[in-house]
Amino acid sequence: MELATLITRQNGDVIHAFPCGTLPLDFVGTLRARRNETPTEKLASPADLDAWFVESGLVPRAEASVASDLDAATELREAIYALVWARLHDRRLPARDMAIVNEAAAAAPLTTTLTADGWMRSGTPRQALSHLAREAIEIVGGEQAALLRECGRPECTQVYLDTSRGHRREWCSMATCGSRMKAKAYRERRKAGTAA
Repeated sequence: MELATLITRQNGDVIHAFPCGTLPLDFVGTLRARRNETPTEKLASPADLDAWFVESGLVPRAEASVASDLDAATELREAIYALVWARLHDRRLPARDMAIVNEAAAAAPLTTTLTADGWMRSGTPRQALSHLAREAIEIVGGEQAALLRECGRPECTQVYLDTSRGHRREWCSMATCGSRMKAKAYRERRKAGTAA
């Protein structure tokens, strides 16, 4: 099942998208359009990182991140991407990036608490990054690595797990990239039909 969750904050703004339904891969997507000359950075400030933690559902409230947390987050994001890229292209996992992910995963985990309304996670920004690193390790190092794909829209570089029947999913999200690609194909067919 494809998840495309957008959570609206109190002021109505949404800064992050979650087309994959897989936290570490959606986290990698905070640097959008990686192959473009100027990719779009969605983690431009510590507040953006806090917003990602909350909007993703990782924690209901984020402790205020500082510049060093943001640096650690972007370093972890790029290390996860490098490992995913290696898996996508059947390459050896880069040792430096494995070390970064392993170090982040070794930090204390988020605290899970049972409440009258269910359960919740809480912790520091580094604990939240540890959670993402642990999930990334399970994906890259486990059977799910065979399901890793990159979005088929050339402008998009989002990676996702293809859990569709027959493993034929082409886009990170049908609601965004899939719709754009189908609309583009339709316009090209119409243009070719009128030119004939």
